[in-house]
Amino acid sequence: MTTAHDIERSLYDWAPRELAMAWDNVGLLVGDPAQEVRRVLVALDITQGVAEEAVERGAQMIVSHHPVMNCAWHEVQTLRADDAQGRLLRYLVRHGLAACCMHTNLDAADGGVNDCLAHALGLSGLSMLNEEKIGRIGTLSCEIPLEEFLPAVVKSLGCSGLRFRDGGKPVHRVAVGGGACRDYIPQAIAQGCDTFVTADLRYNDFLDTHGLNLIDAGHYPTENVVCEAVRAYLAKSFPLLEVVRSASHHDAIQYYL
Repeated sequence: MTTAHDIERSLYDWAPRELAMAWDNVGLLVGDPAQEVRRVLVALDITQGVAEEAVERGAQMIVSHHPVMNCAWHEVQTLRADDAQGRLLRYLVRHGLAACCMHTNLDAADGGVNDCLAHALGLSGLSMLNEEKIGRIGTLSCEIPLEEFLPAVVKSLGCSGLRFRDGGKPVHRVAVGGGACRDYIPQAIAQGCDTFVTADLRYNDFLDTHGLNLIDAGHYPTENVVCEAVRAYLAKSFPLLEVVRSASHHDAIQYYL
């Protein structure tokens, strides 16, 4: 029998808790550690739609990247039915759904979010972007113009478009940071990158950044690349467990090239 705790422990073997940022909330956040799990649904976020999909598909557990509660943006103080977060958590408990979330520890882990993002963009020779191990730096097989790289990013990540600033350089040495990694722009410049692919950039990030091609490809597309890696990891670790990807696409922001 595979339990929720078994799955949490296995995921920590890949992405240890100590790799998570101090403010983060990771691990088995909802459910009984001793609960038997026969089917797992893998998703980037645990939204109401994803939770309902899990019930419809007969899953006992959801494994997600983003924490469902008590992190910087989902601080839980109540479990009220007239609050969206409260309704979601009540739904999970009512339907016996366990929730295990691997966030910044999976960003930093080998083979995690940022390695998956770098590989999706065709980068090789990867190295760390920063001490937190959140980002990666890699190179393309050959130098290409920015106008050729932009549609390749859209196609590779399956995003509806992107925002960018032309830094006046061809693309070869590329930094990546899945999700909101605007704070690492200085590191990308300091390490001689010509391009940085990330998400959630602000107006002044584009305005104030010089000598670097800056690309915002969206939070969901830059991180959703890890979901297949999570599915494959769990399927290999637990051969008797059925592990399925969520069919829900819930990118909140749509871009057009």
